[in-house]
Amino acid sequence: MVVAATLDPEVASRTVGIEVVPSDMMILDVGPLTVTRIAALLEEASTLIWNGPHGAFETPPFDRGTVAVAKKIGELTRAGKLLSVAGGGDTVAALDAARVSDELSYVSTAGGAFLEWLEGRELPGVTALCSG
Repeated sequence: MVVAATLDPEVASRTVGIEVVPSDMMILDVGPLTVTRIAALLEEASTLIWNGPHGAFETPPFDRGTVAVAKKIGELTRAGKLLSVAGGGDTVAALDAARVSDELSYVSTAGGAFLEWLEGRELPGVTALCSG
């Protein structure tokens, strides 16, 4: 985990294991080991549903983990090895920051509604449009 005392691009940060996060620090990103583990899992997956970035990606350098994972997802999707579905405004912003939005199979700006749709719940707005 990448930790720092404050969410500030100029603050000193460091990478530590999850079991030793200092109590006076915040986890602001996943670390390189976690990125490697996620990438290995993605290599084995055929479908990915992604909702939410991995860290405080809006504030460099805490964007590194999210960007690295997004690029891996884009690479695997381009190669035809992964069906990638992503949803949520923050997820879309992270994909845009990584410049891979166009590489995923499907991207939705809906966050909560996206998850509810995946659960099979009725979406009142969609129901109204379809029944009108």
